[in-house]
Amino acid sequence: MQITTIGLDIAKNMFQVHGIGAAEKVVVRKRLRRGQVIKFFEAVPPRLVGMEACATAHYWARELTRFGHQVRLMPAKDVKAYVKRNKNDAADAEGICEAVRRPTMRFVGVKSAEQQGRLMQHRTRDLLMRQRTQAINALRAHMAELGIVAAQGRSRPSIGKPAKCHASKERVLLVGTDQRITSGPAATAAAVKGRIHGCTRLVSRKGQILFPCTAGAVHTWH
Repeated sequence: MQITTIGLDIAKNMFQVHGIGAAEKVVVRKRLRRGQVIKFFEAVPPRLVGMEACATAHYWARELTRFGHQVRLMPAKDVKAYVKRNKNDAADAEGICEAVRRPTMRFVGVKSAEQQGRLMQHRTRDLLMRQRTQAINALRAHMAELGIVAAQGRSRPSIGKPAKCHASKERVLLVGTDQRITSGPAATAAAVKGRIHGCTRLVSRKGQILFPCTAGAVHTWH
């Protein structure tokens, strides 16, 4: 009996396939290793393939589309209603196979490699900004331990500029790059700042900055 619809539960290493025929009877139910997935779908005539829109789903959707398959991605929360009890890979694949045939199901558009690359640039910049904030907060905390309280804002601690105070009757250089107390957070914040600017140039398009670096920068969301 020929397969008409396939539900594919993707994972890091082991993939679960659940296929049904025209009579809605199970035709294939098997586990595939990562290296076997392409060979399996290459040998199957073009069919409707359902997957959850999760990590690596867009990559696999593009790969299976090359063989003529009609791939549809669905939000995981919408597929959950079709998964039976005793949740496992086989049950997930069966639920996906059932959900992809529902006329009221919502589907997610498959992203191209270029779209995913641009999204990765945005996420990388967000990660760098969080790392900069962590480094500045650590530097501010170190300074507070020695009696200096910096105002809020990433430019307030004056990273890289020397500031002196009396602490325990000793003259301490707080923000010197050669001091063990503050050199780590200060150097980290400065390095991440440069990487943020570099990443910002990557995500700019036609002269407009997609994410603002300074006050007055242009917001352009796509």
